[in-house]
Amino acid sequence: MSAAALELGRIVRADLRHHRRSLAGVFVAIFVAGALVTGLGVLVESGIRGGLAPERYTAADLVVGAAQQVDVPEDLPVPLRERALVPADAAREIAALPGVEAVVADVTVPLAVPGGAAPDAVVEAHPWPATALTGFTLAEGREPAAADEIAVTVGSAHGVGEAVTLAHGGSPATYRVVGVVAAPVAPDRSIPVFLTEDRIADLDPRGGIPHALGVFVDGDPEQAATAIRESFPALVARTGDARGDVEFLDSGAARTLLIAIGSAFVGTCILVALFIVSGTLSLSVQSRRREYALLRAVGATPQQVHALIAREVLAVAALAAILGLAPGYLLSSVLQSAFVAGGVIPGDFALAVSPLPAAGALLLVLGAAWGAARIAARRPARLDPIEALRESSTGPGPIGLPRVITGIVFAAAGLSVSTVPLVVRGDAAVGASAGAALMLIVALAVLGPWLVSLCVRAVGPALRRLSAAGFLAAANTAVGSRRLAAAILPIALGIGLGLVQIGGPAIVSAEAADQARAGVTAQLRVSGPSGLSPEVVEGIRDVSGVDAASGVVVSAAVVDSRDIEGKTVRAEYALQGIDPGTVDGPLDLKVREGALGALDGDATVAVSTDAAQSLGIRMGDTVTGVFGDGAALDATVVAVYERGLGFGALTMDEAQVRAHTTSGLDSFALVSTEPDVAATVAALEAQGLVVTPASGQKAAGADAVSQQGWVNLVALLVILGYIAIAVVNTLVMATGERSREFALLQLIGASRGQVRATMRTEAILIAAISMVFGVLVAIPPLMGMSYGISGQPIPAMPVLGSLAIIGGMGALALIALRLATGATLRRRPIEEIGSRE
Repeated sequence: MSAAALELGRIVRADLRHHRRSLAGVFVAIFVAGALVTGLGVLVESGIRGGLAPERYTAADLVVGAAQQVDVPEDLPVPLRERALVPADAAREIAALPGVEAVVADVTVPLAVPGGAAPDAVVEAHPWPATALTGFTLAEGREPAAADEIAVTVGSAHGVGEAVTLAHGGSPATYRVVGVVAAPVAPDRSIPVFLTEDRIADLDPRGGIPHALGVFVDGDPEQAATAIRESFPALVARTGDARGDVEFLDSGAARTLLIAIGSAFVGTCILVALFIVSGTLSLSVQSRRREYALLRAVGATPQQVHALIAREVLAVAALAAILGLAPGYLLSSVLQSAFVAGGVIPGDFALAVSPLPAAGALLLVLGAAWGAARIAARRPARLDPIEALRESSTGPGPIGLPRVITGIVFAAAGLSVSTVPLVVRGDAAVGASAGAALMLIVALAVLGPWLVSLCVRAVGPALRRLSAAGFLAAANTAVGSRRLAAAILPIALGIGLGLVQIGGPAIVSAEAADQARAGVTAQLRVSGPSGLSPEVVEGIRDVSGVDAASGVVVSAAVVDSRDIEGKTVRAEYALQGIDPGTVDGPLDLKVREGALGALDGDATVAVSTDAAQSLGIRMGDTVTGVFGDGAALDATVVAVYERGLGFGALTMDEAQVRAHTTSGLDSFALVSTEPDVAATVAALEAQGLVVTPASGQKAAGADAVSQQGWVNLVALLVILGYIAIAVVNTLVMATGERSREFALLQLIGASRGQVRATMRTEAILIAAISMVFGVLVAIPPLMGMSYGISGQPIPAMPVLGSLAIIGGMGALALIALRLATGATLRRRPIEEIGSRE
């Protein structure tokens, strides 16, 4: 090792010993960043390796099912929302493979306890042979042999010989219990009952085509799974806990969602961490400007100053990041609980824990710290020795022209992108607005010291006339605009991010609710716990007082399109199925072109105006993709309507959509009635149906919007928590740096109360400028998003949430500065003025 390297190492060690206080802020910022990135990394890994353990298929060696996702080039796969069926002849062909002892097909038919209210637990009917998949054995009685016979589980409160009434699609049927079965571990998610195979085929709208196959093998299940995958590329074969991926539809969706959330969240956290660590490190470097000035004056090269700062930061960052790993794993459990509470992922989804997230977090956080060190070292490294000594006494000068130009370019780009919704509507407008917010935040970070200096000069005269404390505050802030900017920017960043995060879902939700409310012209919404069969909907039309009844099916489809580079893009859209012959009375989609009456089978589709623009299609064009169960979708556009947020981006014939759903039933029916609504409601409820006012109809995709809003809220709370820690950290560092200034003020006659009053005035100034900057950053993207979604320039913001973010972040500055000032004033002025910096 060279002498220069050894000398640099000694200087680094000495700096770490003597500047613990200034580097403590950097330590805290990186510690929190390490914990955040580790926790989010656990979520990403869980999306790859975690999942749901099987319940009904625990006895099978392996489980085979159809693929429940659509692959997307260069992107995450899109999960299918409906059950994709296994080919009818797959069971026979798999049974013929070497080593396979038996193959048991399973079909799930949803049933419900009639009575006008949803049961506490889901009742699912399966064919009797499927008892082998869970290990059910007869505890009493025999297996079902007739269509009206049923076997129930131990603890179901029904015994052999009793009658049980269960409804499918709103049609009740009475079964006689002939058997009671028990298993080593009973399923928790549903209450299984078992019928004959013929009865299941009669109830199932698809004739009993297998939903999944349980395979029993003589040998290694993994080898058998590999053989099945090779022989049947369109099927998936899972062993161990991965069997739950075939059993539960929400497993695949949760996997994709966790990967998407974790990846996006990590990127945001690294960006925020880079801003915060860079600002904190700049304060640390500024507090030691005399030291760097002396190094430059005695011959240190710019490369050596860069190396010195980088090694100091990496030494602190390595320790902080390592210590933040363990809290990061704890944070992942907290995030999991938060997502479960919001219905984003299932409560029994298991996280995958390994050292990989910790390793990834170390690389990312240390990389961000190194980048922040390079940014912070630019000014002290590039000054010539004479300029360095001058700056050590007078403080840093204004930001350079290249930085001003860069900031103006980002600001102009952000404002320009905010206007995209003037010509583009729907999801594209939302994406453009989010991008605009990031550009404006970057512009604020780059131009921050200059903007703060302008604001300070603007309010300075008024402060000087206010009081002695105002005079001192104006003088201090005018000289220390960079120090002030280091405190203002994180607060403004938090306010801007917070308003955009809560504003997006609120704008979408408000417009969707308005469209759903305006589009439903029926008086009643009729549903059943497990859906409605076409026969039940037809029977509703015969009820006295019913003018019209239209069944509605809610599903989803994955549609193909092309991006600007000509690459295939696949995205999920809400799909609605309606009866074109009866929809005119109960439903108004506000059709702009064509007619809903032209919908006929699977060859036609109506699209919303937003979807038409996003997909680049018009009347007469073809929509291609897959239905919710993976079946091919190829339909011609015959109508374009406006109320897509309220009723789905795509609308097709009810029978066609219903054929591609898991249950094969209508989701609900919209009913128009005569003036005597009460009598009609009583007649419908007497049939065991659930009747509610149609005005309370939820918008299509409302659950997805709610989940997205919850994800944004969790992300916002975590990021704001990080920013709050960084703000306190920054203000404590900046205030501690001024200890000699406070001592000098007291020695020349100022009282502690006057010093506190001065700092209180500065705190108010910091809070006010931060709130103004944060709101200004958020206004253009939110206005653009609102116009793109609702056509209105004024966004529908949650008032209390917005005030809480703005007021909370502003109050943080007041509290942090008060505490930091009190701590700094504890030392006697005569001792502090004689201390070394």
